[in-house]
Amino acid sequence: MTVVASGGLTNLQDNRALNATPRGGFRPDIEGLRAVAVLAVVLFHANMPGVRGGFVGVDVFFVISGFLVTGILFREAAADGAVGLVRFYGARVRRLLPAAGVVLIATAIGAAVLLPPLQARQVLGDGIAGALYAGNYRLALRGNDYLAGDTLPSPFQHFWSLGVEEQFYLLWPVLIAATAWFARRRRIGSTGPFPYMVVLAVVAALSFAISLILTRTLPSWAFFSLPTRAWELGAGGMIALSAGVWSRLPKSVAALAGWIGLVLIVAAYSQLNETTPYPGTAAVLPVLGTALVIVSGCADTRFGVGRGLALRGMRAIGRVSYSWYLWHWPVLLLAPRVLGHQLGLGGSMGALMMAGGLAMLTLWLVENPARFAAPLRSSAARSLACGGAITAVVSCVALTLLVLVPAPVGRGAAAPALTLATPAASATPGVDPRDAVVRQLIAETQDAVAASAEIQAVPSNLTPSLADAPGDKAGVFTDGCVRSWRDVGQAECASGDPDSATTVALVGDSHAAMWHPAFEPIAAARHWRLETMAKVTCPLLDLPITSPYLGREYTECEQWRGQILTRLQAERPRLVVLSMSRRYGADFGFVSYDQAWVDSLNRLVGRLRATGAAVLVLGSVPDPRTTVPACLSEHLDNAGACTPTRPVAVDDAGIAAEQAAATAGGGRYADLTSLFCTAARCPLVIGDNLVYRDDNHLTVGYARTLGPVIAALADRALAED
Repeated sequence: MTVVASGGLTNLQDNRALNATPRGGFRPDIEGLRAVAVLAVVLFHANMPGVRGGFVGVDVFFVISGFLVTGILFREAAADGAVGLVRFYGARVRRLLPAAGVVLIATAIGAAVLLPPLQARQVLGDGIAGALYAGNYRLALRGNDYLAGDTLPSPFQHFWSLGVEEQFYLLWPVLIAATAWFARRRRIGSTGPFPYMVVLAVVAALSFAISLILTRTLPSWAFFSLPTRAWELGAGGMIALSAGVWSRLPKSVAALAGWIGLVLIVAAYSQLNETTPYPGTAAVLPVLGTALVIVSGCADTRFGVGRGLALRGMRAIGRVSYSWYLWHWPVLLLAPRVLGHQLGLGGSMGALMMAGGLAMLTLWLVENPARFAAPLRSSAARSLACGGAITAVVSCVALTLLVLVPAPVGRGAAAPALTLATPAASATPGVDPRDAVVRQLIAETQDAVAASAEIQAVPSNLTPSLADAPGDKAGVFTDGCVRSWRDVGQAECASGDPDSATTVALVGDSHAAMWHPAFEPIAAARHWRLETMAKVTCPLLDLPITSPYLGREYTECEQWRGQILTRLQAERPRLVVLSMSRRYGADFGFVSYDQAWVDSLNRLVGRLRATGAAVLVLGSVPDPRTTVPACLSEHLDNAGACTPTRPVAVDDAGIAAEQAAATAGGGRYADLTSLFCTAARCPLVIGDNLVYRDDNHLTVGYARTLGPVIAALADRALAED
């Protein structure tokens, strides 16, 4: 999980100018609160135990930002009847863009040099989006939410909240200025906080409602977009507008509120985690806690939490927090590439210290000089021009690097295509002709696998190309046939002959759906009706399941299983083909190949056989143990560097146990290992085919290449029934 909080990190100058409380002036407790937030975020990213929810530091910063900026804008609107938009934007540019520009350029260069070319190209696109403060929507469109674990993290990913902040800075002053204009026209008191409070309350209520809805339905948009985060900024703004009220709280009440707020923030840091649906209702915890701490600081309390937050060390961290945040994530992400190994806890702490040193240099050499430069402070127009120049330079650097890091293309000799043709049935006495066909096709494939295992350079005619591989998905992954985490039910996803008397049901999780390109031409050739029923991370086995992605019992999977079994019993297909990933670990509540898994497979096969269907269980595909396109893009001349050994990629004992269970239940089991591996290795390129599109799913091309083998296996299962 990658988070950043920029607004609260960037308002020190605004904080000193704030005069929304009777005490007025500088709020050292807010500077210290900024330290509490950034420490949680960076320690979370360093995998520090006990800070599982440190990512919610971003919410703390959002509330701080809303409080400081709204206070400034309201005072200006109340005093002058208008808001100086150009002046405000110029101040934001001086504060944010110089440091961000330095980090963006340094990170872009580091990514281009250190990351695999395929990943580097994706990352440089993220850098351009970050420079334009649109990275949050790039992530939302990509669906890169905190429920997805198959996307490599980007060293620019933390710029998402800078995007939220900049969008807030762009729209918030316009909203305040429009409210001031309307209040003057209607003569309802533009110098008082009431009209602004009403507007912020409406905005916050709508935003919170949208956040609740999208957290359930579109989690990536809920996490990354301004409309779903605006209520957090609005909460801080409403505190600023009512600061005079809070300043009159009894000192004991204000002190108690502050300590309760700090407890809520700490509870959020320690009790929430990456599996928490977020922001949703969970975000109320850090937002309310931050609000209480800020409210407490509006009153002068002797024993309040603000005294601790205002300690010199906390304030020092708060001052450097913006630059520290900018540096810490790319340093943590790129350091393993420099060192050649993953960082342990000690290494991560060292990386954070290095990022802290870079942050102090950035503060002294970039942030403060740019913020206080007299030529820029005296002219908002010059500040805006400077910001435009920084954005242009960063974008040009990223684009240039994108050109210099070309799309990776295989350098080896063109590989022969693997083309399997179904042989004529053998008439050997005592040999089932269908068994003979299966064995002959497997032997032909094994020859190609063995030949490919000796090839080092990635073939020049690789299909699909490494650049296209991540998007090489069967249509069922994009047309709703493969149900997502929160989906239940299964619409009819049929192909082939709709009037056929032979229905074949392909059922399971995403590993069932990845075989659809193999089955689709088979169904067309044999005039079958092919029905695909699949749901992500949801094997059909009757095992209690917890989703680590959702952070709770996977009730949608259990409901879907029941619906599918009921449907299979009603439709009575001739053949049910079962397939599922074998990468389930204890965080799901069971482990692939354990006794509960094997027993459940036996029961499921027996239950399906009772419907009258033949059952074919497809064995696992080898686990490549790497994101294949990215790894090969880094080793174009030595594909073997990415190739796993067979003992690492294949669990032969688990496959044998599954085979015994499926056979005992009355079904057929297909051990597919020989279609991928030799006795020693499991090559990632077979013939001219790239085998995997990511770290576990087959490419469409290789699934289709194996179509004749799959067809022979299906024919044999149907004939035996």
